[in-house]
Amino acid sequence: MKILLDFLPIAVFFVAFKLFDIWVATGVAIAATVLQIAWLRWSTGKVEPMQWLSLGVIVLFGGATLLAHNDTFIKWKPTVLYWLMGGALAIGQLVFKRNLLKSLMGAQMTLPESAWRSLSWSWTAFFAAMGVLNLWVAFHYDTDTWVNFKLFGGLGLMVAFVIGQALYLAKYMKTEADRP
Repeated sequence: MKILLDFLPIAVFFVAFKLFDIWVATGVAIAATVLQIAWLRWSTGKVEPMQWLSLGVIVLFGGATLLAHNDTFIKWKPTVLYWLMGGALAIGQLVFKRNLLKSLMGAQMTLPESAWRSLSWSWTAFFAAMGVLNLWVAFHYDTDTWVNFKLFGGLGLMVAFVIGQALYLAKYMKTEADRP
């Protein structure tokens, strides 16, 4: 359920774009993200920091798109979000000597430090590459192609990457028979 809620703003952006235009889609995405955060706050009492960050980025870049009537801003939004997430992971590792992925997921799985480090750096690289790829598609193709890529390409690459991560982590996972 949570994953569906996380992708709701992207899905409604896509549908609104296909039915109307980039301006309506941008407004709908802003509204959907605000509603998403309000729902999470009301239903769970908690909103993750990355969700607050996503809200801020969509309001800032979506608002600039609507105010300036220039779709360049909304096309930059995924890149900024990817780079902020990747940057946070890198700064956590390099500056604070803290693995933020381990902080978030350490209770769910036990991994050696080298695996946590690899996981963190691979996500950092993935986010950096996705940011560049988003800009390349946004500014080398038409807006319709970019919107399709934003939903299907971005989501497909994310799923493929997560599967790759799962295959890498599988060698560290213990089965019930392995546990004392």
